[in-house]
Amino acid sequence: MSEDGRPDLIYEKFPDKHYAIFTANRPERLNASGGETGRLLDEALRDFTADANMTVGIVTGVGRAFSAGMDLKERAEKDGQIAEVREAFERGEISAEERDKQITSIGALGGTNPGAAAGGQFANNPKPFIAAVNGLAMGGGTERAMDCDIRIASRNAWFALSEVKRGITPGTGTHFAPRLMPMGSAMMMLLTGENMTADEAWRIGFVQEVVEPDRLMPRAIEVAEAIAANAPLAVQGVKKMAQFWRQFGMSQSIQLWGEMFARVTASEDSKEGPKAFAEKRAPVWKGR
Repeated sequence: MSEDGRPDLIYEKFPDKHYAIFTANRPERLNASGGETGRLLDEALRDFTADANMTVGIVTGVGRAFSAGMDLKERAEKDGQIAEVREAFERGEISAEERDKQITSIGALGGTNPGAAAGGQFANNPKPFIAAVNGLAMGGGTERAMDCDIRIASRNAWFALSEVKRGITPGTGTHFAPRLMPMGSAMMMLLTGENMTADEAWRIGFVQEVVEPDRLMPRAIEVAEAIAANAPLAVQGVKKMAQFWRQFGMSQSIQLWGEMFARVTASEDSKEGPKAFAEKRAPVWKGR
């Protein structure tokens, strides 16, 4: 929850139309996935999935961002807290048990680790999801859009998997990008970390429609209502078949990702990237 009491995620259900809207509500952090976002999303998804009256979900954000992905400022702060705990243990001031307890209490960085369940929260759900991309979608924000089944973008939206610029390996992006766009386009996005416009995303088929900003939510709702007007079991059956293709080879992909992620996360560069971002300076890479 924000300092002024606003929830980090707004969950709204429209029972008469059989759809729900999940809105990231941290505009001051460009809807980065820190704070209470992960917990609130988990709770909302449990309710949505269990509600037989809900057929389709819409995912969007407040303000000028869909999601800036991982909250790098929050990550840098928590990395510092964890480092202090480990240093206290090394000085003999706390036990190993107390060290582990304190590190656990600091919490997971930015909520659910996108790579921990690389199938994705939305992609793995039996019900379809539409990403209404209202603005910038960086890193985990692009991965959130990838996690959905249909992507509709505002004309001023843009996408980026910029983790390589921060010394970090993308999570679901490495699994999803080659499945959702041509391989060359996926590698361009993953390796350069550069931005992709909404029009370019539409050109390569990653985004299904690009609309003017004031048409984004009305159009997303139109598509949701069109889906919800169909037989629920038939809709879920279509998604189940699509999931089979989308998840094919995913377990091997997750295993390989885990090996690469562990190596990159253990490097000095993975700490330097978020720290440099928080300090608003260029990172100094060491390659180790």
